[in-house]
Amino acid sequence: MPIVRALLNLRSLHWKIILLVSTACAAMALTVGVLVHESTLRRSMHEGAVRAVEQLDRAQQDARRTGRPEPLADPAELPDALLRQVERHGQGTYYEDGPPAPVYWAAERKNGQLHALRTDMTADLLTRQALDRHLWKYSLVTLAVVIPATALATELPARRLRRVARTARRITAGDLQARTGMGRRGGDEITEIAATVDAMADSLRDRLAGEQRFTADVAHELRTPLMGLVTSAGLLPEGEATDLVRDRVRVLRDLVEDLLEISRLDAGAERVEPRRVPLAELVEESVARTGLPATVTSTGAPVAETDPRRLDRIVTNLVVNAHRHGATPVEVGVSGLTITVRDHGPGFPPDLLAHGPQRFRTGTEQRGRGHGLGLTIAEGQAKVIGARLGFRNHPDDGGAVAQVRLPPGGQRPLSNDR
Repeated sequence: MPIVRALLNLRSLHWKIILLVSTACAAMALTVGVLVHESTLRRSMHEGAVRAVEQLDRAQQDARRTGRPEPLADPAELPDALLRQVERHGQGTYYEDGPPAPVYWAAERKNGQLHALRTDMTADLLTRQALDRHLWKYSLVTLAVVIPATALATELPARRLRRVARTARRITAGDLQARTGMGRRGGDEITEIAATVDAMADSLRDRLAGEQRFTADVAHELRTPLMGLVTSAGLLPEGEATDLVRDRVRVLRDLVEDLLEISRLDAGAERVEPRRVPLAELVEESVARTGLPATVTSTGAPVAETDPRRLDRIVTNLVVNAHRHGATPVEVGVSGLTITVRDHGPGFPPDLLAHGPQRFRTGTEQRGRGHGLGLTIAEGQAKVIGARLGFRNHPDDGGAVAQVRLPPGGQRPLSNDR
C-alpha cells in the first residue's frame, strides 16, 4: 500500500501544502473577523453615542414643550468618567457594559442643573454577538471546504511526484527500462523533472550498452591471439621463466573468459538446462575442482532441480573468492537448498554489502587484489537459475559469508530470456 503510506506521511509535500493553505485561510479569516468586529464595534459605539445625545435633546425639548419634568440626574448615580467629561466640556457620553444591561449615557449641564439620560444598547450588543458567531461559523465552513479541496488539488501533482520517485528508485535498482511516461510537454516543473529523469535513464542505458558492447568486442578480439599465445607457451622449454610466462598467460586467459561470460550474461544469451541433481555431491565436486582446501559439510541428502553447470560455476567462484580475498579456513555448508561459503578473513567491505558486487571493484585493500569479476559472475549466474545470492559478515569474527538459496524443489528455475 505505497499510496496509503504516502498519504499518511505527515512530512510529505502534500500535507505541507495543505497545512500552508489552511494556515493562510485561518489567518485571513481571523484578520477579517477582527477587522469586522472592531469596525462594527466602533460604528455601534458612535451610533449609540449619537442616539443617546438625540434622546437627551428630545427629552429636554419635550419637557419644555409639555411642561413635564426635565431629565435631571443625581451625580451619585452617574459613572465617574461621565462626570469628568461634563465637568471638563459641559457635556459627555459614556458606554456602560451592564449589568443588568449595556447602556449609553448622555449628560449635559445646563442652567446649573445636570441633565442625563441612558439608552439601552442590548439590541446592538446582540447584533454584534450574532455577527461574531456568523463570522466564526462561516470561517469554519470555509476551512471545511478549502482543506479538502486543497487536498484533492494537491493529490495529482503529489501523485506525479511519487511516480517520478518510484521510477528513479527503479533506475537506481538497475531497471534502466523504467520511464515516468509523462512525456516532455506540459509546461510545469514536475513534467520537466520527469523528462530529466527519463533522459537520464536513456543516457545511462546507452552508456551501459556501449560499455557492454565494448567489453564483448574486446574479449572476442583477444580470444583468438590469446589461444595462439597459450599454444606457444606450451611449446616453450621447461624452466622458471617458462613457468612464469605460462602462469601469466593462464591469468590472462581466465580474465578473457570471465569477460566473455559477463558479456553473455549482460546480453541475456544464457539458457538454463535444469535437471535433478544431488546437491551435496555437486558441491563437493565443485570444491574439489578448485584444488583449494575447504571443509564441506551437509545436512541430509537434498536434491535440487537446477542447472548443474551454472551452479558449479557459482560455487567455484565463491570458494576461489574466499581464498583470494579472505583467509582460511574456508567452510562450505549445504543445508536443504541453501549453500553457504564462509571464510575467516576481514569480511566483505561495506560498499559490497550495500550495493552488491561490482565488476573491476574489490572493495578495501584488506580483501586482496583482483578484478571483481568472480562475485559479479556468481550473482549473474544465480539470477539465471532463479537462485538468490546474499552477502553478509559473520557476527562473531567478521568473516565473509556468501549464501546461495536455490528455488524450492519442483519449481522451474528462472530464465534470463528477455
